[in-house]
Amino acid sequence: MAGTAATATATGCSAGSTATQDGRLRDSGIVVGATTAPASLDFTNTGGAAIPQALMGNVFETLVRIDADGHLVGHLATAYELSDDGLTYTFHLREGVRFSNGDAFTAFSAAATIDYVRTSWTNALKSQMAPVQRAWAVDDATLKVELRKPSNRWLWTMATLTGAMMTPNAWPAGATAPVGTGPYTVSRFVALESVSFARNPDYWGPPAAADAAIRYYSDAMSAVNGLLTGDVDVLYGMPSPELLASLPQRFTVDVGTTNGEVLLSMNNQAAPFDDVRVRRAVAHAIDRRAVSNVVWEGHAVDTGAAPVPPTDPWFSGRDYAPYSPATARDLLREAGYPDGAGPRVAMTVPSLPYAEACAELVYSQLRDVGFEVEMTTVEFPAVWLAQVMGAADYQMSIIAHVEFRDLPTLFGNPEGYLRFDDARTRALLDLADTTDDETEHMLAAVERITDLMPAVTVANLPNIVLLAPGVSGVQATVITDSIPLAGLRKE
Repeated sequence: MAGTAATATATGCSAGSTATQDGRLRDSGIVVGATTAPASLDFTNTGGAAIPQALMGNVFETLVRIDADGHLVGHLATAYELSDDGLTYTFHLREGVRFSNGDAFTAFSAAATIDYVRTSWTNALKSQMAPVQRAWAVDDATLKVELRKPSNRWLWTMATLTGAMMTPNAWPAGATAPVGTGPYTVSRFVALESVSFARNPDYWGPPAAADAAIRYYSDAMSAVNGLLTGDVDVLYGMPSPELLASLPQRFTVDVGTTNGEVLLSMNNQAAPFDDVRVRRAVAHAIDRRAVSNVVWEGHAVDTGAAPVPPTDPWFSGRDYAPYSPATARDLLREAGYPDGAGPRVAMTVPSLPYAEACAELVYSQLRDVGFEVEMTTVEFPAVWLAQVMGAADYQMSIIAHVEFRDLPTLFGNPEGYLRFDDARTRALLDLADTTDDETEHMLAAVERITDLMPAVTVANLPNIVLLAPGVSGVQATVITDSIPLAGLRKE
């Protein structure tokens, strides 16, 4: 789930320097500003995007990774094969790799890591490892993983935090001193404030360009001020694009896409949204281009109302629900609502700036076609997660979902908060996961979902990155949850 803001303003980092473990400052380093702060560094029992953003690709690495074009490529595994029955993967591991504590990375530690996710994690994402029947080492450099049934999705999740390779000797230290094979080690962590990274001198690959730190801010204005005063070199995930107009020209703006589908969610088992005609009326009532222009200064990508980020192979670029107030009114009439007397709906809005800004615009657009809308803001995360996500005690809401390839989770689970129960969708998602025709079946699933419209994707959340003069090496498009630090350079 995306969109959380940090709850404390960071201290302890100066311009262009990174904090070492004893609190002193280095003179050479890159400082990145962000607004989603972790309270710990242990994603084995804590959800959210903040921890993997800081650690994945920087401290922890995976057997496979997803490249800039959205393709799976080897990483800690130099190659892999899949058996003819689709059940057994054989990974050939990179040799000579060591964890930052000196432990060797081998097939034995990789198998232990997979078992650790399955048996000991409490993070709900551990379910991504459910397809695994067993994992074992053939020798130091050869890992075999047997699945319960074929699963294309499983290999993709191995490129995310659930595939983070760990050493058993360091599992208890994950909350404050994580140990991985990556280009950095964590030199200092202050909960809700900052994470400082030192270059790993024994890294197996190309070394990081500089030491680095991520400094967290409680709001967009203070984050921009941090950039202006030189406290940070890069501002990642700028949450308030309306501030861009006041930015001096010496700063560079880079915009990428993300995995964040901003869903106008509807409870499909609660009237009036148990009627597909009402749900489709909502879809045609929303001017998604206006939402992007007003909320994100035009930087958000329109996905055609489909819950698919532009980096996925099943992103078609089609408009599945063109903006048409007339069509929305026609659908409401078909559903039994005469002109000017549309259904009464309650919109429960999380207390997140982008969600509140979206909700105000959606409120106006729905009223224009006849809906009577009552809007209530509730505290995020505690109240919204319990009431909406947990208990599904709502009619309509709005939130950005940033988990990687989360379409099956959102639309394939009748017990999810959307309460979307469609056997045909589940069958298509299962075919996509278990057969060679993944893209074909996922495209069909997207067609089915957008036809029934259990939720409307009003925008793909943009990643707006601001760079101080002389800074380069930023990857603005987000493929998985990570802020890549190793390639950042400062003249």
